[in-house]
Amino acid sequence: RVLSSCALLAAALAPALPTPIAAQSPAAVRVVSDASGSRLQVDGRDFFVKGVNWDYFPVGTNYSYSLWTQPDEVVTAALDREMGLLKIMGANAIRVYNGIPARWVKYIYEKHGIYTVVNHPLGRYGNSANGTFVAQTDYSDARTRAALTAEVLAVVDDLKGTPGLLMWLLGNENNYGLEWKSAATENLPVGERQAAKAKFLYSLVGEVA
Repeated sequence: RVLSSCALLAAALAPALPTPIAAQSPAAVRVVSDASGSRLQVDGRDFFVKGVNWDYFPVGTNYSYSLWTQPDEVVTAALDREMGLLKIMGANAIRVYNGIPARWVKYIYEKHGIYTVVNHPLGRYGNSANGTFVAQTDYSDARTRAALTAEVLAVVDDLKGTPGLLMWLLGNENNYGLEWKSAATENLPVGERQAAKAKFLYSLVGEVA
C-alpha cells in the first residue's frame, strides 16, 4: 500500500547515530517481524526513525529551484546549516524527493549522522510517460506504468549502495490524485470508479516494489 510520509517516518525504532561518522560501507537495513511486532533494524540494531520531510528553497525562489544544481560550496553551506539544526532537534532521518545525488546522501550521513529516505512520487503530480506532460496520471495505461517503473528503477540504480540511504518511499498520498478519465473506469457506476482506479494504482506500487 502507499504510506504517507508521516506514517513511514514514524514507523520504526532506536537512537540517532553519533556525528561525525567515518566513511564506511552501506548499512544493512531490514524489517524484522516476531512475536512483539515488526520493526526496522540498521546493522542489526533496532532503529527508531525520527525524521522530517525536508527540502531547501531560499527566500524568493519557488519549486523550480534545485539545491543540487548549485555550486558545491552553496550545497555544503546549506546542508551544514540545515542538518545541524535537525541534529539539535533530535532528527536522524530526512525524506526528500528523488533527484538528490548519491554524493550528497553520503555527505549528509557521514558529516551529520542523518539518514535519507528517497521518495519517488510515482506520478502523483503528473507525468510525461508518452512524450507529453499530463497532469492526471492514468495508472491503467500500460505505457505510463512501464515508464514510471523505469523511472523508479533508474533512481534505485543510481543510489543503491550509497552510505546513508535508509529506504525508498513510493508516492505521496497518490490516492488523492485518482482523477484520470478512461474507458476502463468511466463506464463503471460512479461508486465503483474510485475503487477500480485504486486497484490500478496499488497494483503498480506492488509491481514496482
